[in-house]
Amino acid sequence: MKTVLFICYLATWGFIPPLLLLKKRPAATLAWLWAILFIPFLGALAFFFLGTDRLRRLRLKRRNLFSARVSRQRIPAGATDDASTRLLATLPHRDRQFMRLLSRINQLPVSSADHLRILSNAEEFYPALEQRIREAVHHIHLEFYIWQHDETGARFLQLLTAAARRGVTVRLLLDGVGSPGAVEKLLANFLAAGGQFSWFQSLDPKRLRFFMNLRNHRKLQIVDGRIAFVGGMNIGREHEVRDAALGSWRDVQLEATGSVAAELQEVFADDWFFATGERIAEPAYFPGAAAPPRHPVHIVLGGPDRRNEPISKSLVSLLNEATDRVWIATGYFVPDDIMLTALELAASRGVDVRLLISTKTDHPGLVTVGRSYYGELLTAGVRIFEYSAGIHHAKLAMADDHWAMVGSANLDYRSMRLNFELNLLFHSPEHNAALARILEHDFGLCAEIDPVVFARRPFREKFAEAAFRPLSPML
Repeated sequence: MKTVLFICYLATWGFIPPLLLLKKRPAATLAWLWAILFIPFLGALAFFFLGTDRLRRLRLKRRNLFSARVSRQRIPAGATDDASTRLLATLPHRDRQFMRLLSRINQLPVSSADHLRILSNAEEFYPALEQRIREAVHHIHLEFYIWQHDETGARFLQLLTAAARRGVTVRLLLDGVGSPGAVEKLLANFLAAGGQFSWFQSLDPKRLRFFMNLRNHRKLQIVDGRIAFVGGMNIGREHEVRDAALGSWRDVQLEATGSVAAELQEVFADDWFFATGERIAEPAYFPGAAAPPRHPVHIVLGGPDRRNEPISKSLVSLLNEATDRVWIATGYFVPDDIMLTALELAASRGVDVRLLISTKTDHPGLVTVGRSYYGELLTAGVRIFEYSAGIHHAKLAMADDHWAMVGSANLDYRSMRLNFELNLLFHSPEHNAALARILEHDFGLCAEIDPVVFARRPFREKFAEAAFRPLSPML
């Protein structure tokens, strides 16, 4: 029996060549190598389900097959449509260069919005989404990571069902890991009315997908191809009701209209194709902008099918670009060495770098890991604020007085490399100032980390941070 077990254990070493060929960062490779070698069977099993962070995703080239408009079929990286080009030309030279840099990083064109609206909590976002659903005449496309099986989820499904009954095409895409399977019990009336639903299944053995770790964390909603919502909010009662223990839920969603809605429509179409095999390419889904553009915007699209880590590079570029301030809010904070260095360098050259990190979370171990990075950041001059008035789930960044980014990506390894994520960066002093007011309010509810006091924390806390930090590439 021992001989059989030993042979089986040696067989698990067969995962080592695929691990090395993934070309992960050295720390992540070493962590998984140690797990395979020194945690017999469990380490190999964990790597099989959780270790793969690159997905050869069956997908359509966005501008070749998804968009029905010939003028958008072959827009090269760094280029954009005529209206957005004229808008881009009004920016200072350095800002134009920065937008073009992001376009090359993300392999997507610079776009534009004629209207932006910041929705700073569910009390603002849910009524706005409900109104757009009621007003829809052609289609409604919704993509969420979490859709709770509660009264809030039921309310939105009733709205979608009513829309489907009046002839609107409704597609609902949920992540198979993030959303509880019980939500399917609420779908009977929706499906009977003609609504379409699919799980975003990265874990689907029938289709040879074994990637439980690769989740669709995007939150994207599009109505009639003209109105889009992007941000960090899901559907659930916890967003609306103050919890006696956890407090209120803070999050941010952005409503955008204009050319960017068509770009975001292509993102949804790509994800829907991956989930269902159905192509969304009819011209009616891409109606175009109805008003002159006002704000240059750019989609920052991340996922395990994009090998150049565009979200990480875009955030590092934003930190490098800033000359005055960079304020970042994140639900989870587990930076890699590149992000850590970018934060430190920005603060060291005099930029006001602030991090707002939620300490109330469903993954408390990540708070401990995140604190292991505080010392070097504080030494460089980064100001760190821990939010405990509730769950701060917003993912946003603002730089200087005109750049801002809102989306689904946290400042952690999972968002940078494992999850499918979606952020929207825009150039707008008006909305930059609005986000600054939100963050200034939230900073007032935080406890700022004092470098002297933090250095004197108990040894048990220091040891826990040191013990968990090597595991950060696997979290």
